[in-house]
Amino acid sequence: MAVARVTEITSSSPSSFEDAIQQGIARANKTLRNVRSAWVQEQTVKVEDGAIAEYRVNMKVTFILDD
Repeated sequence: MAVARVTEITSSSPSSFEDAIQQGIARANKTLRNVRSAWVQEQTVKVEDGAIAEYRVNMKVTFILDD
């Protein structure tokens, strides 16, 4: 029987939401083992001087716990 855990992370990128997701997953893989999925819960942008300065995503990452 496998037991999973969910952790919430926030990631950002100056170029796109897709890049923010990729960076968040890459960083989660450095710390967490057995990452299986991620649910992008929220997307927001940081605005500076009337332009988008940063894309941000809030994700729930699911990983399987070791026995």
